[in-house]
Amino acid sequence: MTSVPLPSALSPSRASDFLQCPLLFRFRTIDRLPESPSPAALRGTLVHACLERLYELPAETRTPRTAVGLVDPQWDRLRTKDPTVEELFEGEQEREEWLESARTLVRRYFELENPGALEPQDREMRLQVSLPTGLRLRGYVDRLDVAPGGQIRVVDYKTGKSPHPRFEDKAKFQIFFYAVMIWRDLGVVPSRLQLVYLGGKGAVRWYDPTEEELRAAESEISDIWARIEEAGRTGEWAPKPSKLCGWCEHQALCPEFGGTPPPLPTA
Repeated sequence: MTSVPLPSALSPSRASDFLQCPLLFRFRTIDRLPESPSPAALRGTLVHACLERLYELPAETRTPRTAVGLVDPQWDRLRTKDPTVEELFEGEQEREEWLESARTLVRRYFELENPGALEPQDREMRLQVSLPTGLRLRGYVDRLDVAPGGQIRVVDYKTGKSPHPRFEDKAKFQIFFYAVMIWRDLGVVPSRLQLVYLGGKGAVRWYDPTEEELRAAESEISDIWARIEEAGRTGEWAPKPSKLCGWCEHQALCPEFGGTPPPLPTA
């Protein structure tokens, strides 16, 4: 039995947190420390919402102009839901420049795919499955395409730039995580896993996984969970210093920066 309240299911983002830094996982998942939203993360939410709504429109109307026209209404929806997001911007000009950067990403999408020729089976598909080991996984798939022959394509939108292949491990891990969930939920190995990068010049990367590769990914996920459970038993959530520390909001509580983590909550 663990000594701290661990999550009831593991998501791709939380698994990535643990791989990046076990202490970060603890701060976000166990301590649930608040984090300030960033303009970049908010833009990602906005662009994802626009691409999701785009596929609600008739195929012949899915044009760049129509898609860009979704940005302002979706922004209004976001700030109505959470008025504090307005505080991320110094003024109207900065907010408008930010909105224009979102419009640029939406336009670039049309350079990478032809939405008029696609009819996704699901968008923002919520998955929750249990592995044979009993471990529960959950997550949201941006888009699921199913061909007439039954082949499945999993699509994940990324609003950042396409990384060098040497640094693509995180994105690859996450989309294979989704593939494992779909495989276990539907009993079908996805034919293609596709990453659509909208930042920079835009790029599309893909993988055509085998069942053997999904079994290996499933084993890796189970191993991550075993390490999380071990940390929960021992209370040892070790920091893992890296270049990403510069982006972390919890440096004041991190031993690597002279801080002291708060007492662990009890189950």
